[in-house]
Amino acid sequence: MTDQIRTEVQGNIIIIRLNRADKKNALTGDMYNGISDALDQLENDPGLRAGVITGTEDCFTAGNDLVDFLNSSGIGGESPVGRFLRTLPHLSKPLVAAVNGPAVGVGTTMLMHCDLVYAAPGAKFQMPFATLGLCPEAGSSLLFPQLIGYRKAARLLMLCEMFGAEEAVEMGIANEVVAAEEYQALAITKAEQLAKLPPRSIRVTKQLLRKGNEEQLRAIMKLEEDYFTEMLQGAEAKEAFSAFLEKRKPDFSQFS
Repeated sequence: MTDQIRTEVQGNIIIIRLNRADKKNALTGDMYNGISDALDQLENDPGLRAGVITGTEDCFTAGNDLVDFLNSSGIGGESPVGRFLRTLPHLSKPLVAAVNGPAVGVGTTMLMHCDLVYAAPGAKFQMPFATLGLCPEAGSSLLFPQLIGYRKAARLLMLCEMFGAEEAVEMGIANEVVAAEEYQALAITKAEQLAKLPPRSIRVTKQLLRKGNEEQLRAIMKLEEDYFTEMLQGAEAKEAFSAFLEKRKPDFSQFS
């Protein structure tokens, strides 16, 4: 496992920390595999009953490392992102997220698959897929409209507007805003509380909470994967990524 993903077992819980602070915890393929390895450990170790995923103290993740991502095989098949997107929704044990600073792209969409989310006041959420010539992923095109309604989901996924911790709580994306010096500790405490409860009861409850969406989520994630893979090779995405790397505004006027 890469040292940019650190794991720590405390009693019956595993803590997964994104640890690439110099790059705002931007995710590489190795980091995705590291997270998936830790989630597999949580799922398969009978001694582990809950997990926590967090970043460094002042940053969750700036999303994908664009250079690494452009050199990767995208989000489908056996790619590291594809593995992560298959592993996270099928986790049977509870996962708690602790978020501060940027939570961009998958840094926001992955939260829809966590069971509890605690945010520090400085948390900033954004899903900029459309501005990059791409489409939503991780089932977010289904899960966000279900949670917050079509109009708000359209604002977040089409206009790609950033929103803060208080709005995340209002929309149901996060449970609570917690002081920056306490948000990670509270997430760990909540995971420890879950770990002390009857383990099968917690697993079955999580299964039932999500069962009604299971087939629809699987179908929409496959559709997202197909579109995303196609669009990643498209001219709009190439213009968006080139503009980002060249530090200029993209020009989409040539496209129809």
